[in-house]
Amino acid sequence: MPPITSAEARSSSLPYVVPFGAYIGFLALHAIAPLPDLADLSLRVAGMLIVLGWFARPVLDFRTQRWMASVLLGIAVFVLWIAPDILIPGYRHSWLFENAIIGKAHASLSPGGQKHIGVLTLRTIAAAAIVPMVEELFWRAWLMRWLISADFQKVPLGAYTRQSFWIVAILFGSEHGSYWEVGLAAGIVYNWWMVRTKSLGDLILAHAVTNACLSAYVIAAGKWEYWF
Repeated sequence: MPPITSAEARSSSLPYVVPFGAYIGFLALHAIAPLPDLADLSLRVAGMLIVLGWFARPVLDFRTQRWMASVLLGIAVFVLWIAPDILIPGYRHSWLFENAIIGKAHASLSPGGQKHIGVLTLRTIAAAAIVPMVEELFWRAWLMRWLISADFQKVPLGAYTRQSFWIVAILFGSEHGSYWEVGLAAGIVYNWWMVRTKSLGDLILAHAVTNACLSAYVIAAGKWEYWF
């Protein structure tokens, strides 16, 4: 079989990369030209559902190997995410998490949006349904394999090299701004689970459970800064 060409490699990467790029694009658009919360989230959710359906549907696989363990792992990552702020008052105000490079934790919803059922519903859908698909496709179904070989489709899900594992974990952590350290910890756990299960469905499920628990906590406790 002839070696894969650069054009073929780019084409095979599109279902994994385009949704992530689109989601970042929606966030950038909001930063440049902010809309009211309901309009922004309606556009983001509808747009991402179209992008996922158009580009990612052929590679999305929701079958799980260890669904119960994935649910428990998702809950554990949620606990890991909020534990530092609960156990150590003022923890998030350290210079490590508030500086000119990463900014600081702040609420992305307006005070009115925090009380609007439509806004809360759409924000929860984005966090618990869309983000897990987008991020698991990009970080663990694509980048972890692409870092091993540009012909990533020949690399099985969950293939391990030290370099690919840690690069993805570090980049995943950096994506989460002032929550970079718990993002890094979550990235390590999710990467490990991909290596163990070799299942995109299990990673989407675990990530969805984490974000669903976090969304419930945000709404119940008024910790709006977790929705950045």
